Amino acid sequence: MIDALQAIVLIPIIAIVGIFIALLFKGIDRILAARMQARIGPPLSQPFIDVKKLFMKENIVPKNAVKWIFGMMPVVALTASIAVLFYIPLFGFKPLLDGYGDAILVIYLFAIPSLAMVLGGFASSSRYATIGAQREMVTMLSYEFPLAISIIAIAWLVSSTTACSPAFSLGAISIWALVGPLGILGLILLFLVMLFVMPGEVGAIPFDSPEAETEIGGGVLTEYSGRNLGLFYISASVKTIAFAAFIVALFFPGNISNTLFLTGIGAILADALFFLVKIFIIVFIGSTFIRVAIARFRITQVVKVYWGYASFMALFGLLLIAIDLMGVV
Repeated sequence: MIDALQAIVLIPIIAIVGIFIALLFKGIDRILAARMQARIGPPLSQPFIDVKKLFMKENIVPKNAVKWIFGMMPVVALTASIAVLFYIPLFGFKPLLDGYGDAILVIYLFAIPSLAMVLGGFASSSRYATIGAQREMVTMLSYEFPLAISIIAIAWLVSSTTACSPAFSLGAISIWALVGPLGILGLILLFLVMLFVMPGEVGAIPFDSPEAETEIGGGVLTEYSGRNLGLFYISASVKTIAFAAFIVALFFPGNISNTLFLTGIGAILADALFFLVKIFIIVFIGSTFIRVAIARFRITQVVKVYWGYASFMALFGLLLIAIDLMGVV
């Protein structure tokens, strides 16, 4: 538990650091994607340049838009994306709001930026944004099902084998030690499902049909510009590292300082670097590699992939964990 003074001090620090790392990883992501496609790619600082340019441009609001909703949604999206960071272990430390939230709450927070984009698209009065908002809703409903199955499976595993409640705190337990061989196979399937949910959750190719520039001119974000578009840009970047940190907290918690017998400042730096490496690996596999390897899906294909293949994998992983626990018990 933390007191109010600590929260007042740490919340802006986490927000600033989170935005900086998110944009930095965005730059690394774009460079790696370019190299994998035999391109030179932009400089590492390009995301920072993009945000600066967007914040300097005029913030245009469509004449027929519902102005207060249109202008508020980018702020809501960024606020929710940053709020997720307060409930996830960062840099080897416990979550800032440890004891005030859990894995189930984090799922709801991840849904808010997508809902904000939907509301902003509908409020813009643009036909292209309306189509994009409809696609965003369909995409969200598609990936939420396998995501929910995966989280429920892990929460049930933890509550069945430990004294923790079903809505367990993130990063507190290594779930791999709670199961046998079949359970480990089930957890691997759930991990793969989470990786495949990631590009849909953060709106990356091949699941970016709500923003398909070649089809609907930017879709849900068509009418956004200037500061509002910059806020959505930052929100998407923060959400990417937040979801990667969420996967790390579920499947690969723990620090490296104890293994290396480090203490003091050395332990803090080693754990922070270890955390960033884990985040980088998840972002690379779940976003960069998939984006480069697979072309954009049609919206019907998005539904088929998530409600079909991903959901089947999640349910099969849950079944393997259940069988394993029955054998253990």
